[in-house]
Order: sequence, then C-alpha cells, then structure tokens
Amino acid sequence: MTERPALEALSNPRSDRVKAVARLSGRSARLRAGRFLVEGPQGVREAVAEHLAVSQRTASQGTAGQQVAPGALRELYATPEAADRYPEILDDASDSGVWARIVTDEVLATMLAGAGTTTPQGLLAVCDLITVSLDEVIARRPKLVAVLSQVRDPGNAGTVIRAADAAGADAVVLTDASVDVHNPKCVRSTAGSLFHLPVVAGVPLAEAVGQLRAAGLQILAADGAGDHDLDDLADDAEDRAVSSPATRSSPATRSSTETGPPAQVTVGAGATTTSSMAAPHLENPAAWVFGNEAWGLPQDDRDLADAVVRVPVHGRAESLNLGTAATVCLYATARAQRREERRFTKADRAV
Repeated sequence: MTERPALEALSNPRSDRVKAVARLSGRSARLRAGRFLVEGPQGVREAVAEHLAVSQRTASQGTAGQQVAPGALRELYATPEAADRYPEILDDASDSGVWARIVTDEVLATMLAGAGTTTPQGLLAVCDLITVSLDEVIARRPKLVAVLSQVRDPGNAGTVIRAADAAGADAVVLTDASVDVHNPKCVRSTAGSLFHLPVVAGVPLAEAVGQLRAAGLQILAADGAGDHDLDDLADDAEDRAVSSPATRSSPATRSSTETGPPAQVTVGAGATTTSSMAAPHLENPAAWVFGNEAWGLPQDDRDLADAVVRVPVHGRAESLNLGTAATVCLYATARAQRREERRFTKADRAV
C-alpha cells in the first residue's frame, strides 16, 4: 500500500471539522449525522479491528468498498504522542482504508468537551451508529441474552454490555426507556465490547420479551425480591448434569417449552404472571431482564417474566449494584449452558 502523504496536524479548535465532531456528544446531533464517538485506545482498537475484519471479508467476497456493518469506522484522530504509542491501531485503520488525522491536544480536548472525558487518551474514532434489529438477533438462535429495562445510567448500561460480552452472551437489548447506547460514557464503559456482540436498542420491553419467548428463550427477571435463589438454581443445574443421563437433544439447544417452563396463570385482564412453584433451569436458553439500579424492576415488568430470581447476599451489604448483579446472573447461566454442551458432546462421542 502506498503511504498517504502526511497532512498538517489539525490545530484550530474552532474549525468546522472540530465543531462537527464535538457536536456528536449530543444525542440529537448523533441522530442527524448517523454517527457517534469512540474515545480511548481500547474502544478505538476494537472499532478499528471490527472495521478491518469487515473490510477484509467484503473484499474476499468481491464486494470491496461496500461497508454495510453497523458501527463502521469513518474518521480517526490521534495526537502525536498517541500515534507513536499505538502505531498498530493506525496501521490497521489505514489497512481498512481509514487514515488517521493527527490533531493537537487542544483540538482533541475540544472534540471531547461535551463527552464527559476529563483526561483524553489521545485517540478518537467517529463511527456509524450501531443499528441491529431484534429480528437479526433471533435469526441467529441466541441462547443467552441480556435485556436492560429502564436502565438510565450510561455507565451501568456500558458495564452490563461488557459483562455480557465476557460471559459469552449472544446479544444485549436496551428497551426504549433505557439510555442511548451511543452516549459517550456508555460507549467508554463498554471498553470495546460494543463491537463484539449485537446490541439492539429502542425496543419496548413487552415486545422484546414476546419475541424472545417465541424464539424459545425463558425470561428470567433479576430482582432482590425474587421467588428463586440463584445459588439454588445453579446447584440444581449441577445436580441435573451429574445425575441425568444425556439424551440426543441437549437442553441448552432446546426451547424452554420443550423442557417444562414455569406454569403461567392468568391475572387481571388477560395478563399472565408466573407460578412460583416451578423453578427455571439455568441450562436452558434464557433472556435475563435487568432493571434500573435505583428502583429495580416494576411489578408490571416482573409479571412479564417466566421467573423472578434473586442474587443472594450472604454478607451485610445492602444490595449489589447493577453491573455486579448482571455479571453474576449471566455467568451462572453461561456456566450451566457450557456444562450441558460439554456433557452432550461427550455423549455424542461415546455413541
């Protein structure tokens, strides 16, 4: 690849380009432009890596130049110090057709003035908005999904996205009453995980629950007043793995309706809630619903679930924060599902 001639560093914080980038800290400007900001080496590295991977795939398929993936990288800015410290990020960006523009510290600070960044880390990317539909997620037959209902704090939302990525979840859904996933603080809190798994935004909770249940996922609501203890459910899942003979159909790949979901009873005008008599199986495909950290899940939201599960607090802490509770729930389910997959893989080999 022929090197692009070096451009003079952007040094005027009042230039139109700088102002246009700075406006992307606001939601209305993001929606108008169809783009958002990714700040810092970790987030930018993942944005660049995803863009490069998509570029290479499209080139191998004979569609070079067509960038259709959500979150596509459009602009990259770096201070001289950051360019020297992270040359591999700039090299990968140029390999994907996006050249970094060198900027002064003052310009970068101006670009991030409205993003709540107190100490800019020298790298800033401008990407297309991430637009993934729930239909696309369901078409991939997910087994583990995190649903955020009325989660307004961007740091909390970003932390849960990062936890879901770490646990191996297939997707995250933010309801229409939740924070904008492209909020700079939310993006920063994901530490790049925003580019690792599908993130759906703007879906009403009832609609999300209905579609996920129809796709075969049990709906588990996390709430401190839940009827079911997560430790007990994890113990039960382990007992089943040890004592139950493997069959040809793994529970981790079956719908909840095939394995006996919690019984539903009618309440009010045709609405349904869940009988506390039936305990969910963690090894089955599941969508976890997490609520606002301040007030949790309202009763109407809990009524949409197949089961309401509490994370036990064994010490004297009043409660767990949202990110920690979500991490515990997602990892418990992921572990049970992986255990089942290993068990049935061994059974298949023995046949």
